[in-house]
Amino acid sequence: MNRILWKARNSLAFKVIISTVILSLGVVWIIGSALNSRLASGIREVNLNSAIVEARSTIFTADYRFLLAQGEKDSVVQKVVDDVISSATTITSNENTREVVFIRSPGNTMEINYEIASNFLDPLSIPNSLSERVRKSNDTVWQYTTMSYLQGASVPGLAIGQKVQIPGAGQYEMYIVFSLANEEITLNLINTYLFIAGFILLILITVITWVVVRQIVKPVREAARIAAEFTSGDFRQRMKVYSQDEISRLGYAFNEMAESIEQQIDRLENLSRVQQRFVSDVSHELRTPLTTLRMASEVISASRESFDPIVARSTELLVAQLDRFERLLEDLLEVSRFDAEVAVLEAVDFDVVQLVNRCAEDLSLVAKERKTHIYVKAAEPVIMIKADIRRVERILRNLLANAIDHAEEVQIDVQIEASERDVAIGIRDYGVGLDENSLTRVFDRFWRADPSRARTRGGTGLGLSIALEDARLHNGELEAWGRPGRGAHFVLTLPRKTWESIDRRLISLQPEDYKA
Repeated sequence: MNRILWKARNSLAFKVIISTVILSLGVVWIIGSALNSRLASGIREVNLNSAIVEARSTIFTADYRFLLAQGEKDSVVQKVVDDVISSATTITSNENTREVVFIRSPGNTMEINYEIASNFLDPLSIPNSLSERVRKSNDTVWQYTTMSYLQGASVPGLAIGQKVQIPGAGQYEMYIVFSLANEEITLNLINTYLFIAGFILLILITVITWVVVRQIVKPVREAARIAAEFTSGDFRQRMKVYSQDEISRLGYAFNEMAESIEQQIDRLENLSRVQQRFVSDVSHELRTPLTTLRMASEVISASRESFDPIVARSTELLVAQLDRFERLLEDLLEVSRFDAEVAVLEAVDFDVVQLVNRCAEDLSLVAKERKTHIYVKAAEPVIMIKADIRRVERILRNLLANAIDHAEEVQIDVQIEASERDVAIGIRDYGVGLDENSLTRVFDRFWRADPSRARTRGGTGLGLSIALEDARLHNGELEAWGRPGRGAHFVLTLPRKTWESIDRRLISLQPEDYKA
């Protein structure tokens, strides 16, 4: 389930659909809110205008009837009040219920009291703020309110009031209170329909987006699948093209690119096979004459004391160059094995601290000749690992010999650190160092930091390249740091068990003694 969700979150179609849905949801929300607001305002405005007209007509009629009842008995006036209430609460041009409230104005001290509210409406439903405005105005005044009945029911309402004179009772405030329950039902219905319409619209947008995106993403997924097949080595896959649109033109271009890549890969593979075979054949074929030359040089070297000094020196140079030639052949054979991917590990358990000390001791005479010394510092006296001891020793000898060549008569520090899963060996010299451009090429084959190749010592130019391949064959890593005049630092990190991967770097590549 988590894998499916992870794939969905990383899908282009999923991202496009989610983005479209979120944006569409925002647009639908804004449009729906604006439309709902306009509809609600329109409905309220229509109801308000209608209610004001009806209230003015009702109050005018009541005021006219009160005027006709001037001088009549209280019973007649009471009957007029009852008739006004009855006619106002039963005759209406809209479906909303309306109530009538008579409230005696402040300062009215007449004994007769006609305060009344129809249908048990609570007189407190009339806001004090509206009552104050009615007393100050000679025209009708309105305000939205809540109609509260003594039975406990409450509905939203609109109260419209005006002052009236009741014969024999003084000044009163007459209010016509219209129920807005039907209006609220209408607005709720509109909200519901708008929500349903928005939801359906959102679904339609999602479906349409999915269809459109699918048409675009499907060829992209097909291209990605074919690219993955290319990566795995199957160069025969091609995209299927059915039309002439932009995606189809992309398919044509992709197929042409795939065809070109396949041809280039075939050409490079053939060239690589020829090169590997050439190196391997040359290396093997040169061994026979090299062996003969070696035997002849040993015979000549054994009698060099009886030779002229110049001839004796030539004999020593011959032996030295034959040694170098033999190392070059061995390195070329090793490189050809890496290129052919036939290099294998012969893993055994051994103490890496003991191996480092042995390599340092073997090279101590060479170091002494170069007026330098190798110092080994290990975090633990014994650090056991399982690896190919021959390849690890070759890495260490290459790094130590390289450090001795460039130490410039300054000491060489070797640091060994270990964790439960990894072991790291750092070899630090303080000699000529490397610039940043050289660091990018230090592991290239046949490359030297000294392009003149005029140094008194020098290998084949393959040592560091082979060391890097040996490290990566162990699933490890070999890294280099250097600054001109500040020396160089090589760090080898290996897993302590065969075929495992390194967990972390135990030794910082930039030395602690260096400050940028």
